Amino acid sequence: MKLKQLVIGLFALCSLSANAVTERTANNGNLVMQDIPEIPAQIVQDLNRYQNVRSAPFRAFSANGEAIYISTRFGDVAQLHKVVMPGGARQQLTFFKEPVGSVARQPDSENLAFTMDAGGSEFAQIFLLDPNTGESKMLSDGESRNGALIWSNSGKKMAFQSTRRNGRSNDIWIMEPTNAANASMVLESPDGSWWGPSDWDSNDQSLLVLQYISAADSRIYRVNLDGGEKVLLQGGGESRSVNMPLAFSQGDKGYFFTTNQFSEFNQLAYAEFATGKVTVISEKINWNVDDFAITDDGKRAAFSVNEEGMSKVYLLNTENLTFEPVSNLPVGLVGGMSFSDDSKKLALTLNTPKTPSDTYVLNLKAKATKHGDLVRWTYSEVGGLNTEQFVEPTLIRYPSFDKRQIPAFIYKPRKPGRLPVIISIHGGPEGQARPNFSSTIQLWMDKLGAAVITPNVRGSAGYGKEYINLDNGFNREDSVKDVGALLDWIAAQPDLDASRVAVIGGSYGGYMVLASAVHFSDRLKAAVDIVGISNFVTFLQNTQDYRRDLRRVEYGDERDPAMYEHLQKISPSNNVDKINVPMFVVQGQNDPRVPVTEAEQIVAALRANGKPVWYMNALNEGHGYRKRKTLIFISKPLFCFFNNTYKKMSPHPLRGLSHF
Repeated sequence: MKLKQLVIGLFALCSLSANAVTERTANNGNLVMQDIPEIPAQIVQDLNRYQNVRSAPFRAFSANGEAIYISTRFGDVAQLHKVVMPGGARQQLTFFKEPVGSVARQPDSENLAFTMDAGGSEFAQIFLLDPNTGESKMLSDGESRNGALIWSNSGKKMAFQSTRRNGRSNDIWIMEPTNAANASMVLESPDGSWWGPSDWDSNDQSLLVLQYISAADSRIYRVNLDGGEKVLLQGGGESRSVNMPLAFSQGDKGYFFTTNQFSEFNQLAYAEFATGKVTVISEKINWNVDDFAITDDGKRAAFSVNEEGMSKVYLLNTENLTFEPVSNLPVGLVGGMSFSDDSKKLALTLNTPKTPSDTYVLNLKAKATKHGDLVRWTYSEVGGLNTEQFVEPTLIRYPSFDKRQIPAFIYKPRKPGRLPVIISIHGGPEGQARPNFSSTIQLWMDKLGAAVITPNVRGSAGYGKEYINLDNGFNREDSVKDVGALLDWIAAQPDLDASRVAVIGGSYGGYMVLASAVHFSDRLKAAVDIVGISNFVTFLQNTQDYRRDLRRVEYGDERDPAMYEHLQKISPSNNVDKINVPMFVVQGQNDPRVPVTEAEQIVAALRANGKPVWYMNALNEGHGYRKRKTLIFISKPLFCFFNNTYKKMSPHPLRGLSHF
């Protein structure tokens, strides 16, 4: 039976009574669904190919540089694997029920330190794995939240960020893996900001440290480990700026960092300890420097630039601070860059609109700024899909209420007629929509015939420090107006159907979905809120202690009476009377960022007002879904929901279903 015929049959199956809540479970009881209908088996089978897609991001070189460690998923979650040759078999090393997080190889050893949480709680613990035996042990306390692992040069110690002091403060600790029980705190966070290590000096006597206050304010310190004295190097003062520590230079004469002190963008810079002189390395590049890696001998480095959402990589001679672009990289998104111990290779993860994240290795030439051969080491499976037929996005800009041009990527299926539209809004709010590989977007284009638009509304990263701060505090709803302006742009396009527009988003993007439903219900057909904020006051009161003050800087302090009133005024849970669009709310029970109560209260408020809402809660997930069974399952009700939206609003809209 063809998909089109099955969709017609879905209209009856997916209709629900607006008066009673029905509940069922799936995935061994881990998925709880309310008012979500059963999906026909034929639909499930037809969509499965789009969910059987893997990736293989780079994690570390082996000690001799002849092999690599990657993470990929053959079971339910991503695990560590070893690959000994380009295109070679992936030897699985870990077999946990939870996905492996960050990874750092111990110097002069094959041992791998990694983080892992339970059920998406984000209270990650630190483990040490011997890949030769498969034996692993927990090094952290089993209760606190830990991350930002940095091995000392000797490999005898590791610095890391942890909340173990009181469960809420983001302090810096050091431990010896052979004596983990005696871990010691070397920097006590004096406030609600986040502190984390970036690099050890060559003698393992001091740390380069980041203090993160907000997306607009971060500072760099050097911390002496003999006594704990910390010295402010960059940032602070009345003029806020973003400063990110990267690495000590050769001989500890200075340090590399990124900063927006001298530009709208985050520039790569170098500072001398002796004089304090700062040299801006990427002065002529008017885009953010994203990623950075440096060799063990400090003679060569690499950095990537986020140029209109795409990555460009440069090799840097650290002695004279000259650099040249790596010209033989495919156009895409680059991350996870790292040099081999012998400085002869640079590994990176590359993602393009037509290929998922895979590992590549650049074999370097002797000259510090010259690149060599690029070799692809992994070839991830894509479910039998012909990715050469995947649609690549086009960058557009549309005017908003204040004449500001808002950037967005649009994906259009190769279909005749006026296309329905799905607007997908990123989280953050300091995130950025970039043209990465997405089988989900391709699914929506192929099976729904929908165009997909991913806007970077004000507050998004990647477009300068003024842009990222335009939605702060009392200006929060200006970003919602950018969605309204996008709806105006859609209405002016001859090949897009403004009468069939849906909106979807996660985290802060979930708030944007709810706010869009409040303001633009008459212009939307469907709305999907994934782990979204429904009330800023309750969100700030209930988000985990270790991140509350960080979020207050962005959204506003609810303890201030004027801000409290403003946040209550704009919160979607207090404006459900204005929401007249079918809603699908998706949540993870263990979410530490946007607690499950945010989903529960918007669902309850909608139902109390007689508004239709589907609700899915994953009991073994957190802030977004990571387990394969959950990810595969959710695509089907999303497909059903987008296919069964309403002809026009009425007191009983669920009785009037139509194709999206």
